This record gives sequence, C-alpha cells and structure tokens, in this order.
Amino acid sequence: GYLCCGYPQKGSGQFDKADKIITDNRVLFHRVANTLNYLDIRTVVVSCGTCYDQLQAYAFQDIFPGCRIIDIHEFLMEKGLRLENPTGVRYTYHDPCHSPMKQYQPLKVVNELMNESVNGSIERNERCCGESGTFGVSRPEIATQVRFRKEQELVKAAEKLRTSPQAETKLKVLTSCPSCLQGLQRYEDISGMDADYIVVEMAQHLLGADWLPNYVAKANQGGIERVLL
Repeated sequence: GYLCCGYPQKGSGQFDKADKIITDNRVLFHRVANTLNYLDIRTVVVSCGTCYDQLQAYAFQDIFPGCRIIDIHEFLMEKGLRLENPTGVRYTYHDPCHSPMKQYQPLKVVNELMNESVNGSIERNERCCGESGTFGVSRPEIATQVRFRKEQELVKAAEKLRTSPQAETKLKVLTSCPSCLQGLQRYEDISGMDADYIVVEMAQHLLGADWLPNYVAKANQGGIERVLL
C-alpha cells in the first residue's frame, strides 16, 4: 500500500506527526524484512529526491543488512538500460533542488539513459521550478516570484533548442522529481516544451505508448505477490 515517508510533515513543522509516520513505517519495513528474509533485499529504489533524503534517516542498513538506497535512474544506468533509437525530440534537463541522484552526476545519468550519441547532448536548465513539494502551497507569494525566473530560463532553453542544427518540432524538459514534474507542467503553454519524467520518457520509447495500462493489466493478472505482514 501507499506510505508517505514523513518529509512533508517534517518540512511543515509537524515533527510529532512526522516521527510517528517514520516509526510506523520502520516497523512495517522490519516486518517486510522478517517475512521476506529469503529474498535477501539489498537495494531500496526510490523515484523522488525528497523521499530519498527522508529515507536516509530510516537506517535501512539495520533493517535489510548490507542494503543501499538508489534513485531509479541511477539504478537503470547501472543495469545498462538506455534508448537505442532517435526519438525525434530535443531535450533539456531540470535538475531538482532535492536531487535523488547521489551516486553519479545527474547530467551524466540523463545523457547515458537518453543516449546522447543518437538524441543529442542534454544540457541543464537552471533555477528552481517553484513547486518544491509543499512550497507552492504553503508560500505561494514567494513561489510565484520563483516561477517568473524559471519561466525565463525555460523560454531561453526552448529558443536555443529550436535554433540548433538538430532542432525538431517537439521539445521536452525532463526531470527526475515528481514534484518538479508537476511544477514544470505549469510552463508548457509558455515555453512550448512538454514536461516528463526521465524513466517515463524511456518507457514510452522502449515499451510503447501503452506501457502503463499494459503493466497494470499484467500486475493485476497475477503479477503481484501479496504478503500478509
């Protein structure tokens, strides 16, 4: 089931609530470790830098001996997965303030996964997107000012991509943070660039446009092992 890591509560000053969530989650993870001890879990894969920062305090090495936490994109790069064919899209990369990539340089990861030899080199797009988890909700007057500056950077990147020798009609800004993805989607009409998650962009080109409903169908037809904790 879905579990919140506790960071949003801690970030908004609700420390008692955050501590309760963290403790309850660690109890569940210990039950997972005991119930599934035959699996020898060595890797905890995350897809959000904010969650990554919070989970580091969970002391997973005490729950799953010898385990590590790693971002999904770094994990895929280590496994040698990458796009093999041109996508017909030009990309820029938004590096999150809470980057989940801790083992490798984010630009190295995104260029490896997207295969810069066939899809061109991807550059970093500067500035915070203005979303930052609960930032856009808790302090909208400040977040709005941050967005004005990010808008300028995205428009500038779009203009540069359109004038490059390899320019295509479709432009995208990629990111590795679900909160940033939500924030970047607010600029799509202004910049003319769609926003997407790196691993989702990969799935669309490697597995096809229907990758998500196909996966859900397989998962629901015996693809999930349910364990009573």
